[in-house]
Amino acid sequence: MLALDPRSYGNEKSAASLMEEVLILLLGCISNRGYKLTFESPKNDKLALFQHGERAFDHILLLPQKSKGTSSPANVDDFGLPNPGLGPALTPKLLVQFINQNGNILLTLSADYPTPTSISSLLLELDIHLPPDRDSLVVDHFNYDAASASEKHDVLLLPQGSRLRSDVKDYFGGDGTIAFPRAVAQELGNSNPLLAPVLRAKSTAYSYNPKDEADVVEDPFAVGEQISLVSSMQARNSARFTVFGSAEALENKWFDGKVKSVDGKDCKTANREFAKQIAAWTFMELGALKVGRVEHHLSSITGDAAGNDSVAQLGYLNPTIYRVKNEVTFNIEISEYSYDHLSHLKIDPSDALQLEITMLSPYHRLNLIPISQTPNSTTFSSTFKLPDQHGIFSFRVNYKRPFLTNVDIKREVTVRHFAHDEWPRSWEISAGWVWIAGVWITIAGWVAFVGIWLWSEPAYEQSKGKKMQ
Repeated sequence: MLALDPRSYGNEKSAASLMEEVLILLLGCISNRGYKLTFESPKNDKLALFQHGERAFDHILLLPQKSKGTSSPANVDDFGLPNPGLGPALTPKLLVQFINQNGNILLTLSADYPTPTSISSLLLELDIHLPPDRDSLVVDHFNYDAASASEKHDVLLLPQGSRLRSDVKDYFGGDGTIAFPRAVAQELGNSNPLLAPVLRAKSTAYSYNPKDEADVVEDPFAVGEQISLVSSMQARNSARFTVFGSAEALENKWFDGKVKSVDGKDCKTANREFAKQIAAWTFMELGALKVGRVEHHLSSITGDAAGNDSVAQLGYLNPTIYRVKNEVTFNIEISEYSYDHLSHLKIDPSDALQLEITMLSPYHRLNLIPISQTPNSTTFSSTFKLPDQHGIFSFRVNYKRPFLTNVDIKREVTVRHFAHDEWPRSWEISAGWVWIAGVWITIAGWVAFVGIWLWSEPAYEQSKGKKMQ
């Protein structure tokens, strides 16, 4: 993992304080889970995200920075915009390339540290929008910490994240309260379906610039649940990018601190657990699916037992050719990575893992049901009859859900037509009995007619007179 060291940024005093507050517990927790940390300055000329065309690091943690950089050629990004404080190794193009090569990025923001132009350009490319005022923050006059923000109301008190949808597994939930100070608002666009909010502001929150001396905020950047405080994006290659809107929420005092709500109730923060969940998901410790055995075979349904027990395997595993209307069983084994071990995958009842039998377009789309389970995996299965169409078919499992790595498994098989000796005999088809009977009746009628015609010759009388000439 690469952690960009904020001590190298412009304001050494504030940056060193942030280093002490943020990294001690956050990176300590990450290091304890087996990661090897490398601290680098963005201005280091030797810093490179790639070596010999491959990623030099598995993950990147970007911390907020306060810089007095200029718009020198080395500090100009790929769009020709000033890139204060970030060197040429961290341009938007290189960061996107890092994601395209399965690298994961955890980006933290802070209202006290203006977001560099290069980071804003990167977020804009991913359809994540930040306030145009670089000093804007989120306030909530109804849900704040009365102990530390009794006047500014800029320390938000929020419940831990809830499910995005009923069919999406909750990796960020809990019963605790999260303290979110000096947060930067994010607004997610509609053109990127890969984005998903992790933590939203409440309906009474809004974003504004504290330097604005007006008594009334007339045109806020975003209000209520439009504001995403923690956003996530999982690319099509399952690489992950997370934007954490408050680096101060990772400070030591908020990890196990106590806050006081507006109604006077004291409670303990859940920032430590929430930060652990965010880091674990971003760095592929949660929600990472692994596909094990993928099998398909010819089968026979006995009907004597219920469920999968009535299916008997015929022939060998994974044949390359089947016949139309064959009974086939498809099995797939999937595991889910949970921190430091593999566990079995459990599909929510409102969701479904499906198998597609396709040739250009799906002929069948069937639910895969779990038939067996071990501590490390779950086996899903479905038995079906192949369509009455010969050609090249694919057995495909395409399972894509928010916060889960994508599963796209495809197995191609040939489906042939009936051989000449595999068609059922005519007398085995009840619908053909009428025609068979008609043929034999016709034959019998013709024989009877010929016999009657042959043995029914009329009698001729002999003439008594002589022929006259």
